[in-house]
Amino acid sequence: MRFGKIFLASAAAVFIFASCGKSDEQASSLPTTAVSGHMELEYADQFSVDHLENGCSLIETGGEKFLLIPENSGKIEIPKDTTPLYQPLKNLYVASSASVDLFDGIDSLDAVKFVSTDRGDWSLPNVAKAMDDGEIAYVGKYRAPDFELLVDEKCGLAVENTMIFHNPDIKEQLEELGIPVIVDHSSYETHPLGRMEWIKLYGLLLGKSDEAEKFFNEKTALFNSVLSADNQDSPRKTVAFFYVSSSGYINVRRPGDYISRMIELAGGEYIIKSDENDGESAASTMNMQPEAFYEAAKDADILIYNSTVDGEYDSIDQLIEKCALLEDFKAVQNGDVWCTEQNMFQQTTGAADMIYDINSILNGTAAERTTYIYRLEQGKNS
Repeated sequence: MRFGKIFLASAAAVFIFASCGKSDEQASSLPTTAVSGHMELEYADQFSVDHLENGCSLIETGGEKFLLIPENSGKIEIPKDTTPLYQPLKNLYVASSASVDLFDGIDSLDAVKFVSTDRGDWSLPNVAKAMDDGEIAYVGKYRAPDFELLVDEKCGLAVENTMIFHNPDIKEQLEELGIPVIVDHSSYETHPLGRMEWIKLYGLLLGKSDEAEKFFNEKTALFNSVLSADNQDSPRKTVAFFYVSSSGYINVRRPGDYISRMIELAGGEYIIKSDENDGESAASTMNMQPEAFYEAAKDADILIYNSTVDGEYDSIDQLIEKCALLEDFKAVQNGDVWCTEQNMFQQTTGAADMIYDINSILNGTAAERTTYIYRLEQGKNS
């Protein structure tokens, strides 16, 4: 932390003064304005929005409430235990890298001023370019942001992911400095498209609800085309999604994780089943011994290698060099081994495209390289 107690005290004093300046116009009481409508959500269930007759919107997520107040609204009563958000919201600090892609989806990267992912770790071209051009700045890791810079640049809102709950003092300090904090709970969405539907919330915050609705509808149309073409009576091909860790373990997605859900929505069957000894872990992945993975997935019709951790591969032989047991897998013998592009996990807006890609692989209609996945070359060992 770059600043000391003097800065904290002075910044807090500025915040208190600003809050007192609005006390004559704002009251901590229950809302007196009736609800005029609700934001319609198809898949997301981790946030809700009530539109009020006074033009404001009441947002609820993660047990917290926010009142979005349009510019030039005049006197507005603030409900108890509710954080006011005054439009226009500018100079946003988006610590959730998955959320940044949603802002990009509605052409609103210009509203994002700070991120907690350094330049070298971005695979999203528009974000990388904005950082190269000095339009978006790295403000430090989410657990140790540059508070002084955020205050100096008048950050209007911080968007965190649920990792912030491991460092709740950071959230508290941001709020004490007058920076409201919304925690993105999209990782808790049970439907993969529920994550993408958070674009509607960010569109609302920035006054771009129409753009967000249009974007979401276009993407879900692609998903609906997969559903309409899916023949539920046909036997489903089995799929394993994994990577080989540096310690030799096989890391797989848990059944019910959003990746395994994508496979199922695409018309496949995720071949890894629940481990009775795994307990109630909330983690989205688990490690398996190579021999256990062999027994569980050797007959999978399709293998998809997750390149996020150790980079992309070109051939099946490279995978066999890392884990010799893979040589006997059915998918290896048939040349049905695929690898993800590294931008897949940062590109939240690509959920429908990813499902479409997997569907085309399952149907045998995929090109050698799809939007997010490409086929590994067969080598001498396969």
